[in-house]
Amino acid sequence: MEPVTQAQALPEAAELRRLFHEQSQAARRAAARPGLYIAVVVYLFFAVADLLLVPDVAIYTITVRFAVGVSALAILETLLRFDARTEWLDATCAGAIILGYIGWLLPTAASVNHESVSYYMVFGTIFMMSANLFFTFRFRFSVVTSLLILSILYVVNYFVPSSSNYKLVFGAFYISCFVFTSYINWKLNRERYNVFLNALEARNQHKEATERGKALLRLSRTDPLTGLENRRAVDERLRDLWNAWQLHGSTFAVLLIDVDFFKRFNDHYGHQEGDRCLTLVADSLRRLVEMRNASIGRYGGEEFIVLSPLQTLEDVARLSEEIREAVEVLGITHNERRDGTQVVTISVGAAFTRDQAGTKLEKIIHEADRALYLAKANGRNCARLFDPNDPQSSDESENIAALLKIAIERDLVSLVFQPILSVRSGQVEALEALMRLTMPDGTAVPPSLFIPVAERTGAILELGRWAIRTACGELMANEHIRTISVNVSPVQLKAPGFAASVAAALGEAGVPGSRLAFEITEGLEMEMHSDVLRCISDLKLLGIKIWLDDFGTGFAGLSWLRLIDFDVVKVDRSFLHDCVSPRGQAMFRDIVGLLRNRGQKILVEGVESEEQMDLLRKLAIDLAQGFHVGRPARAESFRSFFPPSRRQKALGNPL
Repeated sequence: MEPVTQAQALPEAAELRRLFHEQSQAARRAAARPGLYIAVVVYLFFAVADLLLVPDVAIYTITVRFAVGVSALAILETLLRFDARTEWLDATCAGAIILGYIGWLLPTAASVNHESVSYYMVFGTIFMMSANLFFTFRFRFSVVTSLLILSILYVVNYFVPSSSNYKLVFGAFYISCFVFTSYINWKLNRERYNVFLNALEARNQHKEATERGKALLRLSRTDPLTGLENRRAVDERLRDLWNAWQLHGSTFAVLLIDVDFFKRFNDHYGHQEGDRCLTLVADSLRRLVEMRNASIGRYGGEEFIVLSPLQTLEDVARLSEEIREAVEVLGITHNERRDGTQVVTISVGAAFTRDQAGTKLEKIIHEADRALYLAKANGRNCARLFDPNDPQSSDESENIAALLKIAIERDLVSLVFQPILSVRSGQVEALEALMRLTMPDGTAVPPSLFIPVAERTGAILELGRWAIRTACGELMANEHIRTISVNVSPVQLKAPGFAASVAAALGEAGVPGSRLAFEITEGLEMEMHSDVLRCISDLKLLGIKIWLDDFGTGFAGLSWLRLIDFDVVKVDRSFLHDCVSPRGQAMFRDIVGLLRNRGQKILVEGVESEEQMDLLRKLAIDLAQGFHVGRPARAESFRSFFPPSRRQKALGNPL
């Protein structure tokens, strides 16, 4: 680092001097009025000395004293009223000193009492001291003022009749007073300047410390990647909105935003592109919500949160849709999706304050989270508003979540089985295990209600393990059952150690894996990342058959057929029911032809009439399932469905 030269330091010193003089103006203005008033009072008080020492000219000196004093005060008040510059105030005070001195000195010098005048003139040094010490003039201004007084003293001293010794002594006294008072004035101004420098340094240090504190506070409340508020700042803002709602009824909405399939984007395009994607999404959302008088923060990895003081549910729905569209129109390429969309999108779950007693701050976040789950379950790239009347998002789902925690322990969960029929032979080839849940009072909970709650809360992991162990136990106890198929959630396939837990269940029951089949539902939740594919591969090594359930209801089916060698593909019931029209029947035939070319066995579900069975026979469908084939029941109910000859071959030729 180069040393600072004197030439470089001068501008800095000059700037400091300028700042000092600017800031000292306030002190000079404040001192001008009391200083001049006190000086005028003292000046007028010395009229008594005029009467005693120079009575022959006292009338003139006293007149001058009143004239100068009153005029000076009038001019000062006028300048202060019109907010005149500080220099004009200083000039008024200095002029009052000089004119007051001249007005007193000249009449006094004309007095016939020469001896009194010679001694009386010593008081002239008071005016010199006033210029240097009484007022807070700038140093140069004070020196010039006192020099004028000194000069006048010397002129008058020269003409006043007196001895040479007198002139010499009093001349030296005047000069001593001038030097002394000027030196004291210089010291005072220097001290004022040093005080200014110390105060300036202290202010700068305080300002720097304050700015550092603010910067640290901003850092502690800011997400380093996107620049949005972090979770800590969001929680504080949420608490403020919540308190305002509780105290004043100021309604607001919470919107949780999740970037769809972001893990696949990050894995394929890399972390740098993933960070860039999040930054672009964050910038777009920030611009939008700031125009709507809302705030946004980063709430997790690829999750954002928007807090907005809105008035109606319609406003919430409108803002949610605007947020969804704002990200979609960015057009960030995402070719790794398998849902027919090729750009980055978001799912939005929103919750709105409602009039209800006993609510807690966390409740509205839970409601927004449940709405977000529904948005993702309904295909992503959509917005859902929490509806307390919707059984999948209402408080009832929380009751079910609590029930699921004790379901296995309290024997509230059970399995029933629905037969799967061979269309060609008319014999039962397998049973599908279907989970049932009852409340402690015996009321049944529909699977359509408790399965989504179990997946959302993670309870499906323990329930799934229980279902597999129970199915293996049924296979061990009922050798007449050739195969049992169990529905497996995508959440289970993504869970670490799932294949190992299945192997343990098979080993404990002493059942070969070939008698067990897992039905994997085609849908948007089934992301084809490496963990899922690896798990499916491990399951097939155990001999477990992998079936694709509900084929045709999602967008991922063809990709799954390409990546995984399914043993059975189950065609969704909607295609069979659409066969009442020529177009529907043509679609059904096309799907059957596609699957037959792939070589998989075809299972059609939802068979409810003999006419539908006849159609399956005509198309040479392999397997059928539905109420026409058999309703769900306990495993023992199907013993008669397996003839003795089949019972002996059950282990030898499973599906």
